[in-house]
This record gives sequence, structure tokens and C-alpha cells, in this order.
Amino acid sequence: MPETSPETVVGTTALIAGGGALPAHLARAMEAAGMPFLIAQIEGFAMDEADRWPVETFALERLAVLFDLLHGRGVTRVVLAGTIRRPRLDPERIDPRTAQLLPRILPYLAQGDDGLLRAVIALFEEDGFAVVGADAVAPDLLPAPGVLTGVAPSKADEKDAARAAAIVEGLGAVDVGQGAVVAQGLCLAVETLPGTDAMLAFVAETAAGCRPDPRGARGVVYKAPKPGQDRRVDLPAIGPATVEAAHRAGLAGIVLEAGGVMVLDRAETVARADALGVFIWVREP
Repeated sequence: MPETSPETVVGTTALIAGGGALPAHLARAMEAAGMPFLIAQIEGFAMDEADRWPVETFALERLAVLFDLLHGRGVTRVVLAGTIRRPRLDPERIDPRTAQLLPRILPYLAQGDDGLLRAVIALFEEDGFAVVGADAVAPDLLPAPGVLTGVAPSKADEKDAARAAAIVEGLGAVDVGQGAVVAQGLCLAVETLPGTDAMLAFVAETAAGCRPDPRGARGVVYKAPKPGQDRRVDLPAIGPATVEAAHRAGLAGIVLEAGGVMVLDRAETVARADALGVFIWVREP
């Protein structure tokens, strides 16, 4: 009898939701596909469209209680999605069973995201859940290689993208960030804990004058997963707001590593990029 992959497990899927648009996108995809699912919202965060579906809210201090809930509801696999900030745990709320789990996570709270997420994945797996990536329930999130927009990158843009890719690879190796902005071969900004929006706002407000030739290449923002990252969680994503932020930063385009960056609301994202003259290029690594 063939082995069953996590993507073909029969049962309910739990969407462990942080904030932002991604959890709602996944919920819509599972709803359309007729997949049984439930949403477990991390306390202190708010996913978009939360009032559209029943939502169970849980506290990280009671992770073991969440596991019991999921088993009781027939959950066989989980998807972790959405933005989260580093949690501030309240010791008085921690139940005895969760107290036995937290020492596995606490050492990673002061480190990069990748290590912390690997520890969280391990806890879910050891309790019997299959952990799958967002693309397992919404394959359309990862576009095929190529230019998605009517505007295409120039040769100068391609050179800037290659430079940015090397920078992001270096950042990822030390578990720092998943993005960089390069113009005319110069790095104007890199992504750190505050995220892509903060990086692009910095370029718009501060780094715009750093381009040596005001009439030269405007630059690109490049997004990619970290080298060796567990791609079931924390894949970078862009959407219409990213396009608008790139435009405000004066950039020519957005470059995504093929197979590693999600595009939310693709039709709207591409339409907005075309309207603003910003290219979106899905680049082979």
C-alpha cells in the first residue's frame, strides 16, 4: 500500500492563524475545495475577514490545551500562516502541560525566526499532526517563473536583482531577513524583524537619494526564502500593498525567487502593478 503524504491526509485541517491576509486566503481556498477545516486564531493577532468563519482563539501559554482541542475536532494536519511578532508570555497563564513544552521554545525567542518556527513545527509533529505548507492547500499561491506584468525588467534591473539575490542569501544564512532593495548595484536597504513594509518605507523616506545617478536604474526589491528554511512556514509573500509600497519607494519592480514567494490576490496584485508601471518578475534561483 503506498505511503500517504501530508498533502493527502484525510481529516480536518487546522489553520493556525496569525495576522494579515494570508489566513483568509487559505480559508477561502479550503472552503472552495470542500476541505473540512477550522481556524485557531493566536490570541493578540487579527486575521483579515475573521468574522467570515467560526474562529477558535487560543493563548500560546496554553498550547497543550490547543492540541487537545484539535485532536477532539478530528484534526490531522495543520497549516501555520499569518504574521506574528515575538510573543510576551504571561507565566501566570501557563498550564502545567504547556510548561513542559515551553523550554523547547524559549531558547529560540531571542534568535531568528527560522529556528523558532522549526521548534514549533516539532511540537505539532510530536503530538501527531502533519504540518503542511500554505501551498499544500492553495497551490495557486506560488506563480511559475516568468514576468507576470506587462512591464518587463531591463538589463540593469536584472543586474540589480542578481546583486539583491546574493545579499538575501547572505542575510538568510544568519537567519536575519528575506528581502533586500538594490539600485544601480548598491544595497539601499535589507529586511530585518520589522518586515518588508518597514524596509520599503525606509527606502521611500530615507534612501531614495542614495542612487548615484538620479536618471539611472531605479532599483528592485527582491524577496526569497532563507537558505535551508523549512518552506512549510514563513514563506515570504507579496500583495497589492507591496506593489504600492515599491512604487512609493521609486522602484522599478519586484523580483521573487521562483517556487519560494507567495503572491496573494494575484489578479489584483498584477493589475495594480501594471497600473503603476511596476514589473513583477518570478526569477529562477
